[in-house]
Amino acid sequence: MSDSESAKQKVDELDETWAAALAEAEAQARAAGRVDISEYLALRKSNDLLRKTACDWLLATFQNVAGEMNRAGASLQISNDDNYHFTVGSAGLVGKLLKLENGIRQLLVEVGWPRVPADGFIRGGGIALGRLRHVGIKSASELIRLVTSPEGTPRWIVENNHEPAEEIRDANIRQHIAILLDSSRVDEIHFSSECTPGGRGTLLAIAAAARRSP
Repeated sequence: MSDSESAKQKVDELDETWAAALAEAEAQARAAGRVDISEYLALRKSNDLLRKTACDWLLATFQNVAGEMNRAGASLQISNDDNYHFTVGSAGLVGKLLKLENGIRQLLVEVGWPRVPADGFIRGGGIALGRLRHVGIKSASELIRLVTSPEGTPRWIVENNHEPAEEIRDANIRQHIAILLDSSRVDEIHFSSECTPGGRGTLLAIAAAARRSP
């Protein structure tokens, strides 16, 4: 078994153990007459299912559109990490990563939520967070938040302070992949060490060459 398969198996086992523990605690609370606790635990279990469903939908949709672009002639490289850790603000998030690469350009689709008390909590509401991160193009990157409608339907919204909040749909996903495929898009003022070991000067030279190319 490869390291990635082993890591995924451990995450799956953790999720199964967590779901079983919630179900047992909920049953015990109901048996003890603690309806308030049992309702809270039932909500936790329901939210975990909503998180998994919504995260899987987002990643699958990005991957499907990337595959569609490849069949049309693009050469996007696609990779996954099912045991991915990242931070947003003070919250530690555990979830999944989808990486799409077009040459040196990268689009990272990160989704996750806190799993244990030490991870902190999601400020501002919501049951999960994500980032649509264009490495080297900060202006095109977006922070997204998973919320539920009054009817209990999960939806990803963009953190752009617009009212009403913009919901992530197929068109948004296609726009992000179009940016990844557009070699003219680059932010010269935002380069970090994660982009390339050559540093900022190398990236500026690459960006200038990309703009000159037809």
